[in-house]
Amino acid sequence: MPMIVLCLVQFMLVLDDTVVNVALPSIRDDLGFGASGLPWVVNAYFLAFGGLLLLCGWLADLLGRRRVFLIGVALFGAASLACGLAQQPWQLVAGRFVQGTGSAMAGPAAMSMITLLYPGPEERVKALGIWGGIAALGATSGLVISGALTDLVSWRWIFLINLPVVAVALALLPRLVPESRAPGGAASTFPARS
Repeated sequence: MPMIVLCLVQFMLVLDDTVVNVALPSIRDDLGFGASGLPWVVNAYFLAFGGLLLLCGWLADLLGRRRVFLIGVALFGAASLACGLAQQPWQLVAGRFVQGTGSAMAGPAAMSMITLLYPGPEERVKALGIWGGIAALGATSGLVISGALTDLVSWRWIFLINLPVVAVALALLPRLVPESRAPGGAASTFPARS
């Protein structure tokens, strides 16, 4: 069950890498983006994610992987809500930056939790393969989901669709995965691995 929750969150995080691409013309028309501002709907996410990924991985090891994961997922959810409700271009760009920050927090922490939940080499490889496959599925599904939601409902739903996943992760993961830190830091509930 923890693997399902972690994969569901990974699917959502990677989905948001690509989900805005098809919706960009609708976003531009609805919020009044200029030609120079529209690329920031995509770039703000990647800038925050890429710039903070290593720092957030280190923080997860130091402060607790589950804690950083849950904070990242909550931040991602709040930003998704803000993006879905944005009325001005700057609000959407700021929301996308915060989404990227939440993704940078949750992604490395999830990967660390998977490696600790599946300590055997064979089961770890299998778990990471599934996790990576789900991420690839999220990347390719983003374009399809974006097109369907934008055409059938509104571009805002490409962000609001994240909220049920966030709610499930925040409700279930604390019950399913114990806290862990890197060896040498605070006490860990997982045994130290070499």
